[in-house]
Amino acid sequence: MISTRAEDPADTPTTGPVHGTWEPHPAARWEDAFLSGNGHHGTLTFGDPHDDRVVVTHHTLVRPNGAEHARPPRLADELPALQDRLLAGDLTAAESFTDHRPLQWVQPFHPAFQIRLRRAPSAEPSRYRRSVDYTTGETTATGAGGWTSRGFVSRADDVIVHQVTAPDLDISLDHRLPGAPADLKVGHGAVLTPHGALLTLHARYPGSDRGYTGTTLVVVTGGRTGLTLPGARITGAESVLLLTRVRRHTGELDVIGEQRALTDLPHSYDDLLERHLTLHRTAYDRVALDLHADPAERALPGSELLERPRSKALLERLFAAGRYHLLSSSGLNPPRLTGLWTGDWNTAWAGAFTNDANVNLQTASATSAALPEVIDALAALIHRQLDDWRENARAVFGARGVVAPAHTDGESGLTYHFSREYPLHLWTAGADWLLKPLVDHDETRGARDPRTAAALAEVALFYEDFLTRTDADGQLTVVPSYSPENRPAGAGWGALNAAMDLSAARHALLTAAEYHPETPDRVGRWRALADRLPPHRVNADGALAEWAWPGLDDTYDHRHLSHLYGVWPLDEINPYDTPHLAAAAHRALELRGAENDSAHGHLHHALIAARLRDGDRVGHALSQVIEGDFFHESLMSAHYPHRDVYNADAAHTLPAVLIEALVHSTPGRLVLLPALTPALPSGELRGVRTRFGAELDLTWGPGGVRAVLRPHRTTRIEVRTSTGDPQPLDLVAGEDHVLTSGAW
Repeated sequence: MISTRAEDPADTPTTGPVHGTWEPHPAARWEDAFLSGNGHHGTLTFGDPHDDRVVVTHHTLVRPNGAEHARPPRLADELPALQDRLLAGDLTAAESFTDHRPLQWVQPFHPAFQIRLRRAPSAEPSRYRRSVDYTTGETTATGAGGWTSRGFVSRADDVIVHQVTAPDLDISLDHRLPGAPADLKVGHGAVLTPHGALLTLHARYPGSDRGYTGTTLVVVTGGRTGLTLPGARITGAESVLLLTRVRRHTGELDVIGEQRALTDLPHSYDDLLERHLTLHRTAYDRVALDLHADPAERALPGSELLERPRSKALLERLFAAGRYHLLSSSGLNPPRLTGLWTGDWNTAWAGAFTNDANVNLQTASATSAALPEVIDALAALIHRQLDDWRENARAVFGARGVVAPAHTDGESGLTYHFSREYPLHLWTAGADWLLKPLVDHDETRGARDPRTAAALAEVALFYEDFLTRTDADGQLTVVPSYSPENRPAGAGWGALNAAMDLSAARHALLTAAEYHPETPDRVGRWRALADRLPPHRVNADGALAEWAWPGLDDTYDHRHLSHLYGVWPLDEINPYDTPHLAAAAHRALELRGAENDSAHGHLHHALIAARLRDGDRVGHALSQVIEGDFFHESLMSAHYPHRDVYNADAAHTLPAVLIEALVHSTPGRLVLLPALTPALPSGELRGVRTRFGAELDLTWGPGGVRAVLRPHRTTRIEVRTSTGDPQPLDLVAGEDHVLTSGAW
């Protein structure tokens, strides 16, 4: 039974988790360095009191490797013949649908340099602590002799701000990071200024006219500044302020202009921080999770907390860290495979944006966890690359509209990264998949972005041209069709009617129609096409088949779950409206293996399980990651167990899993506690956004559930709990409601 009433302000719950983490020792590895970022610049800070290192990164830093000149394969003329062969039963035909180029990786992401801050060891006993404050974005370290180091990356001024309190200090910019090319052409500059010094590092990529320049303005309070090329030596200072920027460029950079821009900034750490907090703290504070953890465990350093994988304090901190790192890595772009950070030039999988799974998993909480900054970053990447998406559609498929690539370095959106084993140029679902978070965001805020509307129309236009072949029953056939990154048993990688492709085509056409009621002719065509698509197939195992085409058998042991796109993030398949398909999807989830234990596979599994109301399966997937030693001291994560391969998938996706287990919404439905796990016996979730336009505060425990809704628009929804029948609820904009239920 659910009751509603106007909210009493005294009922507002409070939260008490720690919004940050700390360690009693400096980072020994760059993976353990504490992170800061503003979605453009990033830093990894070691916090060593005698030889501190601040690794500087920037979203634009990708190394030319030939991909900057790569184009999509021009295969459109060969497409009809391929479709004929596949429809005739030649299930390996797509393996020859190529221009026979070798596999070309996107330009790999790399660090810029490290700021080195050296000072003589102190004779005083060591009293050391380093920390990161998620509410401010500051990394801080303190040690003997009054030494303090603190810094942040400003969202307001796009500058790295670092202040050191130490009388004597040697400062330099050092490009010598692991994997740096031996033939990288590097030049240093150091000049005295009225306030201290200006340090520059210019690097040019081998065999390229492209490069990058780092500029650090050193502002000294008290003391003296001298040059110790290529750096500067500070003696007798009260404090030292460093302001750093990096620019990737072609040709030469106007260093004088960079110096002028840095000089024009306030030379006060506190003033710069205040400007930054207006943007950063406002975003971070919107949502919080309190699991009523033990205060003593909340006070532990992160490394000790990670040794207690069943601790509620650990879940609280990972939730907070995930939102912090997601926000900090989103601005110019959404997060890469490594977020915004790396300390090594040899980044796995080029540190790319992997569109066929990872980007959407990492940004999965952006809408519900109230981070529109992340959606804006994803939208910026998409809209910058739409011209390239158009070329993909023309070159590969001979179609109008757009086709998204499976991988991008952030510069090019062209499809050129593919091979026989990974025929990613056949993936047509990508545009709908990448636009889905933008549609969710529009639903949440109650307004449609005209750029999203235009992009959806282009996706529908592609399907108008591409969906022309039919099966024996006259139903449209998606051919060729690719289910990332899997293939049917006994067949080639390129097939027919992959479940993801069917879901994407149907969703794209119907959503485009909803966004464009002003063009009834187009709406009619798009809805008619959607109606002619075949249904999903349930295989002999009772599972939703990864390929709806008869005779294509599933390969179950795989890290990707592309075929369950209709469950998450779409609403096409759910226990309430399509129980038969939901049961088949659940069976498919039961049969799916973990393959190589990748973090994204486990948490993708958890997100789907939450939509299917399977709390035990959500809990198991979470435990695989939390107990599998996936997290570094920085609380950034790894791709594989035992902290193997630095990767942001687990760190950024985990908040979404916890939210989905506690609350799910559509434009017309609210589900409370759909997949509660034993790891979440009680708690409070504050500030979540719903797709029907209300903010939600949720409290749950053995005594029941209580939800406070703050609607921004008037609407009627259906409310469901883990038990009981659905109930209608009329929401009025500006009128808060409290929902309660009895014990479950």
